[in-house]
Amino acid sequence: MEREFTVKPLFAEPYFITNIADAITPKQIEFCKKLTMIENQVNRISEELYLFEKREMASIKAAVDLALAQFARDVMGISQKLEVTQSWALENPPGVGMHGHTHSNSVVSGSLYFAPMPDPPGNMIFERHNHYRQLELAVDPERTNIYNAPRNAIVPKQGDVVLFSSSIQHYVEPNTSDKVRHSIAFNTFVRGTIGSFRDVSELKL
Repeated sequence: MEREFTVKPLFAEPYFITNIADAITPKQIEFCKKLTMIENQVNRISEELYLFEKREMASIKAAVDLALAQFARDVMGISQKLEVTQSWALENPPGVGMHGHTHSNSVVSGSLYFAPMPDPPGNMIFERHNHYRQLELAVDPERTNIYNAPRNAIVPKQGDVVLFSSSIQHYVEPNTSDKVRHSIAFNTFVRGTIGSFRDVSELKL
């Protein structure tokens, strides 16, 4: 006889999506598409690695900063500011995805889908694990849930900003359309005071 049981979430790993399409102009889309791109393992990355610092990107940066402020306040529950460090454009030509990776020296990372997306858009996949596992127990697909899912997918659309912990392993599915997939990625770090003055753990950033 099966007994009743209770399952509750111990911790949750959030991702945050908001749409800033109203802050992106056609001129900015063209500006980003005309950036000089170089080979980046499998896809292409812009030579410019501080893209949000360009004056042409002012309205986009302001909208991203607002999203980061919301994430810091309402999701992380912290008083410090999340400030963009590096930001860069990416291109995935037809047939090209992006390998699994995390972002070093960053607290929260983000992806901005500033241009029209190909169809299909090439999903962004988050992996539960990013380290060696001695035991790999396959999950029954019919029993997959929030507690055991090995990965989750986001289907991006134009104007979406996706924020997530920089430590989460993620990758992009191959672009199966005949159009280039455009995006902007960025990293952040906290600004403000962390720790405690009295506990001699204070750090001003």
